[in-house]
Amino acid sequence: MKIIPLFLMGCGGVGRQLLQHIISCRSLHSNLGVHLRVVGVSDSKSLVIASDVKQKELDDNILAEVCRVKSDGSPLSKLTSLGESQVFSSPESRTKVVDIASILGKSTGLALVDCTASSETIGVLKEGVDLGCCIVMANKKPLTSTLEDYDKLVSHPRRIRHESTVGAGLPVISSINRIISSGDPIHRIVGSLSGTLGYVMSEVEDGKPLSQVVKSAKSLGYTEPDPRDDLSGMDVARKALILARLLGRRIDLGSIRIESLYPEEMGPNKMSVEDFLNGGLVKLDNNIEERVKKASLNGNVLRYVCMIEGSRCDVGIEELPKNSALGRLRGSDNVLEVYSRCYSEQPLVIQGAGAGNDTTAAGVLADILDIQDLFT
Repeated sequence: MKIIPLFLMGCGGVGRQLLQHIISCRSLHSNLGVHLRVVGVSDSKSLVIASDVKQKELDDNILAEVCRVKSDGSPLSKLTSLGESQVFSSPESRTKVVDIASILGKSTGLALVDCTASSETIGVLKEGVDLGCCIVMANKKPLTSTLEDYDKLVSHPRRIRHESTVGAGLPVISSINRIISSGDPIHRIVGSLSGTLGYVMSEVEDGKPLSQVVKSAKSLGYTEPDPRDDLSGMDVARKALILARLLGRRIDLGSIRIESLYPEEMGPNKMSVEDFLNGGLVKLDNNIEERVKKASLNGNVLRYVCMIEGSRCDVGIEELPKNSALGRLRGSDNVLEVYSRCYSEQPLVIQGAGAGNDTTAAGVLADILDIQDLFT
C-alpha cells in the first residue's frame, strides 16, 4: 500500500468537500493501492494535527467532525472527541505546519494542499518546497504573486500540481503541459474561465437585462456574496496570469488589461452591496444591451474571456463567432480554446463544469493521486 501523508490548509467549501471525498473514496483508493494519510488540517486561526505525524493520522471520524464544525462557521478550536490529536492556535499554527513539513518532507514525503483563498500561505508553501514537500493548490494567489514567489513554487515541476487553480476539475494545466513538452508551440489561448460570467453573458444574449441576470445568478448561488467580486474580472485575470506564465510569459497582474463590468464609482469602497444591487446595477443595463445588439448584427455574441496571444494578455468582453465553441457556450460551463502548430485551424477545446466546490475538490484529489509515484 502506497501511503501519501498530506496536510490540508483551508477548511472552506472546497477544503471540506475534499475531506468528504477522501472519506468516501477509501475503498476505491484501497483497491488502487493508495492510502491518503491526513496528518493535519488548518484554518485561518488554528490547526489540528495527529499526535504522531510520522505514524498516525486524523481518522475519518475526526475529519467528519472537522467538516461539521467548519460548516457551522466555528473555528477548529471548537473540535471535541479528538482522542490523542492536538489543536494549536495562531501564532503557533504556521510554525507547526513548517515543523511537520521538516519532519516528513524528505523522509516519507508530504503533500501540502492549499485550499485557501489567501496569500498568507505563500511563505509556508515556499518553505515546503525547500523541505522536499509536494505542493497541490486550488488557491490561485500563490501562483499570481511576484515572479520570485512563482519561480520558487514551480522550481520542481514534478512536485507541484495546480489543475484546480484554473478550471476546477477540467484537465487544462495538464493538457497545456503535454502540448508544450511535445515541442508544439502554443500561440493563442482564448477561454471563458468564470462560470458566473459565462452564465451572465449567455443570459444577456437572450435579451435579459444585466441587472436581472446578476440578481438571478446571486440567488442561484453562482456569485460571491458581493457580485462585484465576480464582475470585476480579477478572478479571471488570475487564471489568465497562471496560463500566461505557464507559456513562459514573465508578467504580473499589472501587465494584464482587465475590463470590469462596473465603473470605479460603483466599487466596494464607494458603494455598499445593497446600493449596488438596488440602484447601481440597473444603470449598467443599457450599455450591455447595446453591445449585445451590435455583436448580433455582426453575426457574433459577447463572451467574457481571457485572451493570450503574443505579448497580449487581456481579460474582458469580446465579440466571438456564434458557431465557435465559446460562442455556443451556455450556462456556467468553462470553455478553453488552445491554438498551436498542430491545433491551428481547429483548436483543442476543453469544456465542462469549471466551478463549484464538488468539482474543484475532485480536481484537487486527482492532483494528489497524480503525485503518488513520489511517495514510498
